[in-house]
Amino acid sequence: MRVSVITVSDSSHAGTRVDESGPKLVELVDKSLKVNATVNVGSPTVVPDDVKEIRKALLEKCKDSDVIITTGGTGFSKRDVTPEATLEVIERRCNGMEIAMHTGSLKVTPMAALSRAIVGIRGGTLIINMPGSVKAVKECWEILEPVLNHALDLLKDTDDGSQHQRMK
Repeated sequence: MRVSVITVSDSSHAGTRVDESGPKLVELVDKSLKVNATVNVGSPTVVPDDVKEIRKALLEKCKDSDVIITTGGTGFSKRDVTPEATLEVIERRCNGMEIAMHTGSLKVTPMAALSRAIVGIRGGTLIINMPGSVKAVKECWEILEPVLNHALDLLKDTDDGSQHQRMK
């Protein structure tokens, strides 16, 4: 599984704030014992909170990624436009994964209700929006990590049925 990470942040893009959530995602993917993944070189890519820039980065990363995880830009401010850019790129939504992230996060903090994160598919790439804090990235990763291998097997049509056998 090839994973790309995109940080969406005006201040990190401008160099006035250190990106912490993107590198944390890279670390979580690299250290995962549940997901057989490698992080693509150059991750995280940092882009400003701009629909065109986010869309451009997503489309570029779709060329060589099985999974793209964005961090940032999922809140309520006028500059939080990651979900809008993602909706322009994806072909199908993954509501179950969205609900899982929101439900799991709500168990930790009521502020999770303020996330507008989207999960969807474009071609053979799964795109996941996560909030921009390190804490939220860790929480969301822990929720989705157990299902990513199987999700990709289904998406790539390489599911051998073994997951379903284990569930019986």
